[in-house]
Amino acid sequence: MITFEQVREIILAFPGTEETMSWDSRSFKVNKKVILYWNSQYDCPVFKVPFEERDFLLEVDPETFYTTDHHRPWPLILGRPDKLDIDWIKTNIERVWRAQVSKTLLKSYDAESKGR
Repeated sequence: MITFEQVREIILAFPGTEETMSWDSRSFKVNKKVILYWNSQYDCPVFKVPFEERDFLLEVDPETFYTTDHHRPWPLILGRPDKLDIDWIKTNIERVWRAQVSKTLLKSYDAESKGR
């Protein structure tokens, strides 16, 4: 079972991230762009994914991933905390973070990561 605290710890480990509130939900941003929402109504994470990936996940793993009429127009997918894979979460968060973080911070992060 994935918890908000686990997701929070993963996201805040990336440089430049911050915890905020968006549309009455806890969320995380980098470079003023949302990385992930925690939907308070469904008590689950809402991930940013391309539409094609969302449609694929809904087809191949409907027990883990779902959408709602509200979320359907956006490149977002909801995940059931009791079914989500921690490695998938980490990969998704890093991919979204990399797409949204400043190039300077990304370059610094990659240089530091190589040294580990």
